[in-house]
Amino acid sequence: MGVLIIAEHNNQTLSASILPVVTAAKQLSNKITVLVAGHDCVAVADAVSRVEGVTQVSLAQAEYFQHHLAEELAPLIIKQVEDDIEYLMAPSSTFGKNLMPRVAALLDVAQISDIINIKSADTFVRTTYAGNVLATIQTQDPIKVITVRASAFEPASHGDKQSKIASITVTPKTGLSTFHAREVTKSKRPDLNTARVVVSGGRGLGNAENFKLIEEIADKLGAAIGASRAAVDGGYISNDHQVGQTGKVVAPELYIAIGISGAIQHLAGMKDSKVIVAINKDPEAPIFESADYGLVADLFDVLPKLCVALGK
Repeated sequence: MGVLIIAEHNNQTLSASILPVVTAAKQLSNKITVLVAGHDCVAVADAVSRVEGVTQVSLAQAEYFQHHLAEELAPLIIKQVEDDIEYLMAPSSTFGKNLMPRVAALLDVAQISDIINIKSADTFVRTTYAGNVLATIQTQDPIKVITVRASAFEPASHGDKQSKIASITVTPKTGLSTFHAREVTKSKRPDLNTARVVVSGGRGLGNAENFKLIEEIADKLGAAIGASRAAVDGGYISNDHQVGQTGKVVAPELYIAIGISGAIQHLAGMKDSKVIVAINKDPEAPIFESADYGLVADLFDVLPKLCVALGK
């Protein structure tokens, strides 16, 4: 039985979140098809075809697929579900969370969300209660609609061999929704979801002006910038930087938490990081229980010194 992965992309480049999904899919089948739906997105299909483990790429191009509206993509996905497709998979990013529930509803099956492990062909593991409980879910649905937590699986690698790219017939435009505008925060820093190093700031920074201290450290380390919900709610930084249960889930090689107390909701978004460093003046802060290295100190004393040291 085969797997159909729905590719996340911006019509020019493939999202790195797809690579861990391919890794997860390889545990279920050796027949992996990736659906690339968009507008003028041949370059994306070419990139997908070179991912190791992908056996075929289905390319669907239409102007009304350009912005990846779930209402337009869902019928196309349903049409691709053939007798030998048992799994539909996508990353548990905003893209996947928006699209896959509609697909599951149209198929009249239960979605299995944000999996972190695969036990068998019909049994999967996901977190619940802010990551404190692991739920093992077994399903008897003939088609499994699954979103995959990217940080839980190693990314598949790119190879020299290119799999077959097949253009497919598109479904008609539904017109159920209309794209109006998109506001995108542009940054030269690494993407938060895939960064090797993340520097996050919290309530302890006090205001948006002080948050520039985080930016200076991140720039020295070539790191992405994260934030706790308290910092986002306080207006220190935009919500696309939020790490936690209601934000993004990350697992970098190094996570530096500065002025973050370590509420359970924040820990749910970063506790799988390889090395966690915490800086907080409160020795009782919960973040120290999860940290590999902790420094009890005033961040306003430490960060300027750290910035100078990193510049040497």
